[in-house]
Amino acid sequence: MAIKAEIRTMTNTQNVDAQEVAKFEQLAATWWDPEGHSGPLHKMNPLRLGYIERHSEGLFGKKAVDVGCGGGLLSEAMAKCGAKVTGLDMGEDPLEVARLHALESGLDIDYLHSTAEQHAQGERGKYDVVTCMEMLEHVPDPASVVSACAEMVKPGGHLFLSTINKTPQAYLLTIVGAERIAKVLPKGTHDYEKYLRPSQLIRWCEEAGLVVHHADGVRYNPLTQTFNMTHSTKINYMIHAYKPELR
Repeated sequence: MAIKAEIRTMTNTQNVDAQEVAKFEQLAATWWDPEGHSGPLHKMNPLRLGYIERHSEGLFGKKAVDVGCGGGLLSEAMAKCGAKVTGLDMGEDPLEVARLHALESGLDIDYLHSTAEQHAQGERGKYDVVTCMEMLEHVPDPASVVSACAEMVKPGGHLFLSTINKTPQAYLLTIVGAERIAKVLPKGTHDYEKYLRPSQLIRWCEEAGLVVHHADGVRYNPLTQTFNMTHSTKINYMIHAYKPELR
């Protein structure tokens, strides 16, 4: 298999919070350490991948773009399922970690230093699968990201989003519990004011011409240290939308 995991840099970074990017730059070195600060993402990744595979009817042979790919956990998982993957992020250090890990894994992944909006300008209707996971709560204008993601989905293709609901339960678990008490995440990783309700994401998807098919909750079991699906979207949740075929 040919190995390619290059980083191409693009200009125009309007929808970027430099402080948010800096947070994840600091975590880059431990991105692939399942016992480090990225541990929750490692535990959640199999659930995310299964959700995407199930609702997209398989990833093999499909073109996918992972928006806000960080160090490449989901990008690599999709590539191992046979997808042709592009990863986008605005953090230079996480992208470098992703590039090096992909080379070590022998995976063909194209990592770009780009926002969703920039990439969508030249890649409209290109992708079978677009993912944007645990990223929307870290940008100034999440609606713009959703719109750009929708532009990149080809007719008949799928968009997958995940984020944190704006509820007291989410605040207690993610900020008080994870950051301040258990300290599994660095203090300040999340900002409650940036949390998003499912109704907001659903509205933005529909305004962008997508049909929302699923809105499902994600629950963490501290006893088994695993994530599983739930009907409640009060804390973490995922949304699956698709673009109707052209008539």
